Amino acid sequence: MQVAVAYSEPTQQIWLRIEVPEDATLEQAIIKSGILRQFPELDLTTQPVGIFGRLVKLDAPLKPGDRVEIYRAIIADPATVPRRQMADDDDDD
Repeated sequence: MQVAVAYSEPTQQIWLRIEVPEDATLEQAIIKSGILRQFPELDLTTQPVGIFGRLVKLDAPLKPGDRVEIYRAIIADPATVPRRQMADDDDDD
């Protein structure tokens, strides 16, 4: 079956479509994708992972078309970014 594996860093985004066995787990898809070789600093024992924006465990079974996601720490609270941008716009007057 075909699934996608996604990982994003500030300077690049990786989105890979790969074929995995019908009984594949999230961890198996990440390993097969090769992302761990590209980003050796990723540690699946501590890194949060998910499917379509929902946190799941590494042994979660996959379904055809799933998007496997590897998350990284957020350095800015998304809820405050619009406020900061609006404040910056007000300073232009």
